[in-house]
Amino acid sequence: MIYLQLFLAYLKIGFFGFGGGYPMISLIYNEMVVRHTWLTQSVFTDIVAISQMTPGPIALNCATFVGYSVTGSVWGSVLTTVAVCTPSMTLMLLITVFYRRLQNNRLMKGALDWMRPVLAGLIGAAAVMFLNRETFFDWKTVLVCVASLAAVWKKINPIWVLLASAVLGILLFSGSPG
Repeated sequence: MIYLQLFLAYLKIGFFGFGGGYPMISLIYNEMVVRHTWLTQSVFTDIVAISQMTPGPIALNCATFVGYSVTGSVWGSVLTTVAVCTPSMTLMLLITVFYRRLQNNRLMKGALDWMRPVLAGLIGAAAVMFLNRETFFDWKTVLVCVASLAAVWKKINPIWVLLASAVLGILLFSGSPG
């Protein structure tokens, strides 16, 4: 029964997760932590962190790790990965067939224009979801976050921002539990 529930939950996430992996995080959180309580917020935060570090799309990596964490088996990982991919593959095949006919359609352009702010909001919701005392708030984390945002705002190359954040993280967090 857990496999079917997990499959249906990730199928729903796949259908409504427009905009890529980061907007999907809030959907995944709602299904796995809030609705079904299969994961704690702390475990979910760890899964998202690992999913970001692992090569590949974050939504797929997250699905794989969540499937394994919830079921304790590789089959859970396979199931959630297939479930999250199926809707987007199906929709992309359909869109590809009809895109040539609809690419200059006024309604299609309007729908896509209105999706941009929604996606920005979903990404913001995913970020806000991690703002709690257990997973985010300490002066060191705020310092690294603010420095990274300032660097990106100043249009510093993201690779340099990542490297500088890694160095800051090592200097600030090595040897201390929090």
